[in-house]
Amino acid sequence: MPATPETPHRAQPSPRQLVERLEGLQRELESCVSHPGMELASIHPEFMPSARNLLQYLALRRQDLRPLQADLAELGLSSLGRSESHVLATVNTVLATLRKLADLPAAADQAASSVDFAAGARLLGEHSERLLGRSPVGGGGHIMVTMPAEAADDPELVAALLRSGMTCARINCAHDGPQVWSRIIARVRRAEQELGLPCKISMDLAGPKLRTGPMPVGPAVTRLRPARDALGKVLRPATLWLGAGGDGPAPAADVCATAEPAWLARLESGDKVTLRDTRGAKRKLIVSECTAAGCLLTSGKTVYLGADTRLRHRNRNGEVAATALGGITGREIALLLRPGDRLLVTADEVPARAAEVGGDGQVLAPAMVSCTLPEIIPQVKVGEEIWFDDGRIGGVVEQASPRSLSVRITSALAAGSKLRADKGINLPGSELRLAAMTARDREDLAFVARHADIVALSFANSVADVSGLIGELHRHGNRQAGIVLKIETLAGFRNLPAMLCRAMSMPACGVMIARGDLAVEMGFARLAEVQEEILWLCEAAHVPVIWATQVLENLAKHGAPTRAEITDAAMGRRAECVMLNKGPYIVKAVQTLDDILRRMQGHQVKKVTMLRELHVAGL
Repeated sequence: MPATPETPHRAQPSPRQLVERLEGLQRELESCVSHPGMELASIHPEFMPSARNLLQYLALRRQDLRPLQADLAELGLSSLGRSESHVLATVNTVLATLRKLADLPAAADQAASSVDFAAGARLLGEHSERLLGRSPVGGGGHIMVTMPAEAADDPELVAALLRSGMTCARINCAHDGPQVWSRIIARVRRAEQELGLPCKISMDLAGPKLRTGPMPVGPAVTRLRPARDALGKVLRPATLWLGAGGDGPAPAADVCATAEPAWLARLESGDKVTLRDTRGAKRKLIVSECTAAGCLLTSGKTVYLGADTRLRHRNRNGEVAATALGGITGREIALLLRPGDRLLVTADEVPARAAEVGGDGQVLAPAMVSCTLPEIIPQVKVGEEIWFDDGRIGGVVEQASPRSLSVRITSALAAGSKLRADKGINLPGSELRLAAMTARDREDLAFVARHADIVALSFANSVADVSGLIGELHRHGNRQAGIVLKIETLAGFRNLPAMLCRAMSMPACGVMIARGDLAVEMGFARLAEVQEEILWLCEAAHVPVIWATQVLENLAKHGAPTRAEITDAAMGRRAECVMLNKGPYIVKAVQTLDDILRRMQGHQVKKVTMLRELHVAGL
């Protein structure tokens, strides 16, 4: 190993000296029976060897082993760098080899490891199968997909996802409700039976997500505009769907609105509907299709539709009838924030407002936005950082009171970044006292505990959070769903060993690396280091990992991936499951991810590079 600033040249220890060093390390591992916050009494029998191995790994990593690694590598021995899943077995094996090199007899009382080399991989495989199901035929890995609400009424979408490689359907309980969730689950179960492809149902509890409050709303006007070529010729007319206001699905249209049912019943295909739009312009729409649910109208000209717009129809008998146009709402007006701006974050439940600027350009009142968890405001201190919208906008708290925070924006686009409603707020330096489960989460668990194979705990920060979830699940019956700890904060990362130990009281558990919030909480530069450490800890505990957030996001949303996304997706092979978020091109994203994972299976298992033959190395 070449010398570096961290590994300067020094005298190589003799094998006997290394034996003494390894024997001391071995004794430390053998005597390790506890770790702060870890209670082994409640561990499920299936996880007991894994819990002991995790304790030994924590003992191993409490010291800087880099000099020892360099010395072992120079002798051609294992440098202990791949020991996560079988810690004591690795040390025992290296020590036995060193004894032979030092002409020392084998230790008669060498401690046997409860997790040998084969057992480590076997236990991780068994625990992954218990949580996620059997690995897909032909290799690859598990793929979890966040289900859009449209899946509730689109059986072909669900079937296509299963055929493409989805093995776990994720429902985010922060959106929709039991009616939509029930329909999604029914679609998944039916597709399972028809295709013969197993699929787990994972449901994420919403948790205490801190978000921006409502934004001001502009006038109730929407624009209906046809598609034109570079010369202005109409390529595709604009489409308007008029329904009666029920909950049934509407066909794809540029704008969806409502009209009176009796008036809609008059329309027939080919009829003309006239109106004056919000500018006073006369416009004519053509009825192209009518169904029991409503009618589809087209226009070759741009039309501005508002809440006061009235539609007129003359039937074949010359009778004219008019109707009010419903369902047109105003668009949200985002706050535009630039570096140096002040923003007031308030506990009051009021719509946001833009900064008030005088005629001379002076700011008379700063921009203001509310937040969804006003109880956190008194817990924030002056000087602490605050980030909005997954880190796109950042600032520093300059003044703090029990009802508001005055923030100076330090990170935003020079031209201004838009802050909208329902965007995440992160306070990475603040010590917030928030339980992982809210009152709404406890209500949702009545449904989740009955239907989910996996329950994911958002913002898992402490052993108490994990115990709270386990207690609620037991309260809802004997059905044993697997649990997943979503690591999204610095506290969650620091307390992960103890939380893993508590989660291992259940028959099946796992960890999700929720890299979106985690990156903001830790800092983007440190994310790579932190996600590695989470992978190592979970491998030591033989607990499966879900690699999540923004995997192939551009592909799922826009139809084409970035180069960095492909590399990131390949890194996901080190986890047992990779999660994709919803998007118009989600089926294509699942197909691409499945192909990447299958290709990588011959090259990477956890952090061990597999030396399969390389075609480029052939003569």
